[in-house]
Amino acid sequence: MISKTAEYALRAVTCLANDTHSPASADVLAKKTKVPRRYLTRVLQDLAAAGLVASRSGPGGGYVLKQETGKLTILDVINAVAPLERIKSCPLGLNSHTSLCPLHSELDRAFAATEAAFAAVTIRQLLESTNPIVPLCEDSK
Repeated sequence: MISKTAEYALRAVTCLANDTHSPASADVLAKKTKVPRRYLTRVLQDLAAAGLVASRSGPGGGYVLKQETGKLTILDVINAVAPLERIKSCPLGLNSHTSLCPLHSELDRAFAATEAAFAAVTIRQLLESTNPIVPLCEDSK
């Protein structure tokens, strides 16, 4: 349903949100999230370009979350790296399809529902879940 890039971004953001006391290096994040470091670095750059994370260089540097977890949604993270693509016109380019056919209308309706579901869940809600498992990253304990 979502791309690997979006999944990796959600893992990274959730890990950063879970420990806001100090910046996390790409190496630490890669280990905790089980994301290949080179790929994660690119994802973190995309998140930084979107204003969701910031990087600090030098000793004690790393990545920090810039957005408030109570306002940052799953959809915000996905849209920062690999937005869900809605169907706006006939994917086949058929001239006779001046609006979406029944199939593509239903598919787009499903995409809209998915967007709404992702927009309704904040990163804070993930972290405050009553589930004892730390979401999307390896517990550091």
